[in-house]
Amino acid sequence: MNFSLTKRPKNKHLYTIAFYNLENLFDTADDIRTLDDDFTPKGFKKWTHKRYKKKLNKLSKTIAKLGHYETDLPPTLVGVSEVENHHVVKDLLASGPLRNFDYSYVHFNSPDERGIDCALIYDRKHFEVEFSEPIQVLVFEENGIRDTTRDILYVKGKLKNETVHIFVNHWPSRRDGDSKTAHKRITAAKTINDFMMGIETSEANPNYIVMGDFNDDPQSESVKFLTETKGLYNPMEKLITPTRGSASYRLSWMLFDQIIVSHTFLNYEKGTHSFAHANIFDKHFLKEFKGKYKGSPFRTYVGRKYLGGYSDHFPVYIQLKYNS
Repeated sequence: MNFSLTKRPKNKHLYTIAFYNLENLFDTADDIRTLDDDFTPKGFKKWTHKRYKKKLNKLSKTIAKLGHYETDLPPTLVGVSEVENHHVVKDLLASGPLRNFDYSYVHFNSPDERGIDCALIYDRKHFEVEFSEPIQVLVFEENGIRDTTRDILYVKGKLKNETVHIFVNHWPSRRDGDSKTAHKRITAAKTINDFMMGIETSEANPNYIVMGDFNDDPQSESVKFLTETKGLYNPMEKLITPTRGSASYRLSWMLFDQIIVSHTFLNYEKGTHSFAHANIFDKHFLKEFKGKYKGSPFRTYVGRKYLGGYSDHFPVYIQLKYNS
């Protein structure tokens, strides 16, 4: 008896663009310039080399799977946040399946007091970096003291000969309350808007990709300011539901992790890229599998307790189709 087995068709013209908050990807060394003491072997978290290597391998396997179902390929661009330094990004790319691909990265140290930064990982076969720089976000507390938050990472490059401008973000947290800190995230949005205005003085209809952990949902004032002021398209608006998001807090879902694009990606002209698809990568292996928080992201720690998971966020991704 013969059975006809047909494989799921793959689209070789799809390129995956992803973002992943890696949840405290620290090395085990103590940096006297930052507040990283908890993530050392003798620190509060008992962060050992063995635990560090285990996390690297878990993150590597996850990143390699982003968009793979649709393309059979690893992602072309991956923005990441909560990386301590360039050493941990380098270690990540040398771990697990990622070591088999031609990846490089862009990273700058930021003034964040804990020493966590953003970085962009890119496939050198499909993306060429032309320029990069950190963009300072100047936000202040009520007493006038500066809150040294993460820089925004800006990268300009060529995606299959088409110029794109990429912004990787990790906006100020809600730790002191949503309403009390909202102005900081609005300032971050205005910072990007001002930077884009500079780009537009010399380039008509630029291609923008704005990704990150915004610490706000798609409908929040800060994100809406950015999308409405610059006429950007946020495909993540359609993904958030009461039972689905990229992170959860007290059993409530949020979609803080987003990828936003310019309307130039909504065209279908030959030789350009067009938006095709967006999703949350919330596969079963990334979730808590039992207990009160079943279905939530399987994180590395809860307080001092080591769980050995991946991250407290799910990755998100979009796919762009090259119009040949």
